[in-house]
Amino acid sequence: MSSGSGPLTRGQDNMIRCIRSDAPERINKDSVWPVPAGTSVPAGLEALRLLVERHESLRTSFPPGPGPDGFPVRQVVHPSGRFTVAVVEADGHDDGRLDALAGELGRADVAVPLDLAVAPRIRFTLVARGEQLLRLVAVVCHAGADGAATAVLIQDWCALAAGRELPPVVAPTPLRLAAAEQSRQGRRKAAAGLRHWARVLGGAPQTVFADPRVTGPPRDHTALMVRSASAAGHLAAVCRRVGASPSVVLLAAFAALVAHRAGRRGGLVMSALSANRHQAELIDHVGTLAQDALILLDTDAADLDQLIGRAKSASLKAYWNSILDAEQVWQLVEDVAHRRGSRFARQVVVNDLSLTVPPAVADAQPPPSRDPELTPLPGPPLPVRLMLAILRITGSLDFVLVACPQVLDAEETEGFARALLALLAAAAEGPVLLADLPAVLGPPAERPGGEWRLVDGSWIDLAAVRALVDAAVGPHRLSLAEGRLVAEIATDDPALDPATAHRAVVAALPGRDTAMAPHHYVVRRATADGEEIEAGSGRDPEIVARLSALT
Repeated sequence: MSSGSGPLTRGQDNMIRCIRSDAPERINKDSVWPVPAGTSVPAGLEALRLLVERHESLRTSFPPGPGPDGFPVRQVVHPSGRFTVAVVEADGHDDGRLDALAGELGRADVAVPLDLAVAPRIRFTLVARGEQLLRLVAVVCHAGADGAATAVLIQDWCALAAGRELPPVVAPTPLRLAAAEQSRQGRRKAAAGLRHWARVLGGAPQTVFADPRVTGPPRDHTALMVRSASAAGHLAAVCRRVGASPSVVLLAAFAALVAHRAGRRGGLVMSALSANRHQAELIDHVGTLAQDALILLDTDAADLDQLIGRAKSASLKAYWNSILDAEQVWQLVEDVAHRRGSRFARQVVVNDLSLTVPPAVADAQPPPSRDPELTPLPGPPLPVRLMLAILRITGSLDFVLVACPQVLDAEETEGFARALLALLAAAAEGPVLLADLPAVLGPPAERPGGEWRLVDGSWIDLAAVRALVDAAVGPHRLSLAEGRLVAEIATDDPALDPATAHRAVVAALPGRDTAMAPHHYVVRRATADGEEIEAGSGRDPEIVARLSALT
């Protein structure tokens, strides 16, 4: 078997950072893989051995690095090793109970971390009746395989379990990909991606939803599975009519409804997950390419057709600029928050998984029991406000809407899903004026009254700003004039100056989507001779200069 070591790929680096900071169930991915009829447990074990031997990414470990935090800096592909497979006896279970048991095993196992320093990057549980293999549950470490790579693994598993020989792997291995990314051309591409992110984060609206229900971090999500055979036909008709891919059409339709629901026209910033599969040579890559594309879409269009055209251009630009140095991106997010006083968060997310679901898995699904079929699901704990996860686009349009109830409650989420289906049906017949969206989704959310103001392209709540500054530096007086927020602070603290105040306020920003740090600080300090006043933006000139160099 092949072996070797080398630097991390950019996707591995990004996912290892997530693995080290997030709970395992938010990073690991569990799934139940199809089992070819008549597969025995010994044949299944042999197929798993061949699968791990076939793909270097599964035989990769990430030993601790030399830095004080031990962050890995290299990947090591092992030529040999051992892995343990759990076997669960399921004598007497019918198919429904077998499926439920496999799901329960996956949900339990996904919460158990996979050691980065030890291969393989995948765990298996076999559900068997004697020597008959009935179900295969896999838990994949996201540093070893993303969703699209898992689809390749499932296809290879099915072939190997059926006794078929597979041709050699031709897609680049993670080691080859890392070498390409560290080449001169690869570094230039990453630098261009960072500049794209800097332009979007530095100038586009940082928030989408101005809703008085937004009072803290996203939580208590609802999820709605939607399946519709007729919608798949409508989607195909729209694609034929406008000459765009299903992914682009769904992106544009989703964006149109989000912009309408949020009551905003103009720039809408969306994150597209796992964007790097757009490169033809990486379609079958087994590894992790999980980095976001940052899409800036101008939603101020006359009709959906025009928005689809813009979505095609905007998404291609974002995908092209989605291979990034993760450390530099996170530093960029921090720098922009420091300069603008508002922090980027994934508020609106698209995750197109339609190419990651193997046909064997999709075809095993029963047809929708009605059209549309809407099924509430447990809401995943995601740091998003609204996410569209596209699962299937042919035969049936299957997608999941995940919504934070501070933006859409369960009833509103269902209304949004039905509006998306209605918009596709209308667009299948011809152009749909975006001015007609109220007939599909109802009127836009009412602009909040009270102390909501449009500042730096984002709607903010002055009450939330005061709460932010209070929490960070204490009592103050806040004013807004000509688009500038000014905080006047009276203090006895000799160390408190505009720079110290601003750093404290920015540090308190996470989870406060409707707040923004002041643009200017006036610090008043009583002295024996009267009053000492320090005033300024509090922005670090080095950070401002660093951002200016990028944009």
